[in-house]
Amino acid sequence: MEAPLESPPIYPPTAGPEGLAVESETAAQTSQPSRRQIILARVQTITLCWAVFLAGFNDGSLGPLLPRIQRVYHVGYLIVSLLFVFQAIGAITGAVLTMTLTPKLGFGKILGYSLQAAALPFPVFVLSCVLTGIGVSILDAQANGYVASVSRNPETRMGYVQAAYGAGIFAAPLVSTQFAQLQHWSFHYLVSLGLTFSNLLSLFLVFRGKTQNECLAQLGQAEVPKGDSGHSHMRQILSIKAVHLMALFLFVHVGASIAISGWTVSFMVSVRGGGASAGYIAAGYAGGAVLGRIALIWVNKKIGETRGVYIYSIVAIGLQLVVWLVPSLISGAIAVAFVGLMTGPIYPLALNRAAKLFPPWLLTASMSWMAAMANVGGAVVPFIAGAVSSKAGLKSLEPLILAMLVTMLGLWTLIPNYI
Repeated sequence: MEAPLESPPIYPPTAGPEGLAVESETAAQTSQPSRRQIILARVQTITLCWAVFLAGFNDGSLGPLLPRIQRVYHVGYLIVSLLFVFQAIGAITGAVLTMTLTPKLGFGKILGYSLQAAALPFPVFVLSCVLTGIGVSILDAQANGYVASVSRNPETRMGYVQAAYGAGIFAAPLVSTQFAQLQHWSFHYLVSLGLTFSNLLSLFLVFRGKTQNECLAQLGQAEVPKGDSGHSHMRQILSIKAVHLMALFLFVHVGASIAISGWTVSFMVSVRGGGASAGYIAAGYAGGAVLGRIALIWVNKKIGETRGVYIYSIVAIGLQLVVWLVPSLISGAIAVAFVGLMTGPIYPLALNRAAKLFPPWLLTASMSWMAAMANVGGAVVPFIAGAVSSKAGLKSLEPLILAMLVTMLGLWTLIPNYI
């Protein structure tokens, strides 16, 4: 049975690295929130939605630009896929920084982005993706960890925050598709730079560099317990098997999602005969994901995380078969949009499960590790797709994505309900 929506998660005693029992506590409210605290919570959520929108905009930009980048730099599918790989390297670096420094740093102080608007030589352009990966990884982990730590209705808040991420992925192809057809295609990254500056300003004005506990205290919520183990957060996290299972699940899920948004445009152009406007198919996928993360919140509350992931995954597999087997550009575009609708809620559902699964004092750092592995999946799977396509052609893309969705479904069966 799923935990009731408004009930705070209950954490059973968890064995620490040395076999000592670590008794978890919940971050409970100390009193009924005042009107000011309710408004502040909404302002914080909106600010984090805008921040996560930037992360989605970053991840959704590359797909429509790939064909232009290949022409400009004269590289094939395999080499251009290195862009995904170096973003993943940055994501891992960001995760390590978050796990080791988050307890010492104020919430919202770190945000990085690379300046790619100058259309630098390809090796420099690839290396700049590391900076992007670091910034997005830290931003994503801190935002998700904070939302999951809020005791009042965190599932709905998580749905809105992840919908904002999907909105960023939706908006990015609308912008990057236009820039891909212009002489100064790389000026697309000036838009990203503007979003970054606006996020820096809003994060500073709302959170003022305070720690997570200080921000939660402003909402009338008790301090998140630190746990009894003397070991570092990183060592504690790496000792929990469920963290790695969840990370592997998100690795495959995000990998499949980025492969769909990143390579489907190329597939529709090369295999289905689409034109330059095929870039909007990626926007259709992202739009479906946004709609799924908002419109299906009430469904998620009814059926819970476990059944929700099973149902959405099975339907998405069926729709992906349509994309693969039905030789129609229009049918494929519609099916891709509905794949986004079904897969969109999976990521927030997984994070809601994590919020109930892991001790509060490890939640943000655990989500950082999971988000990093998700970003690695978002690099490795598209890279594999590019490598396979360079040998077997883009017709191999759909079977690969289908295999990832089936693998994701199998991994979900291994995720425990508690630790």
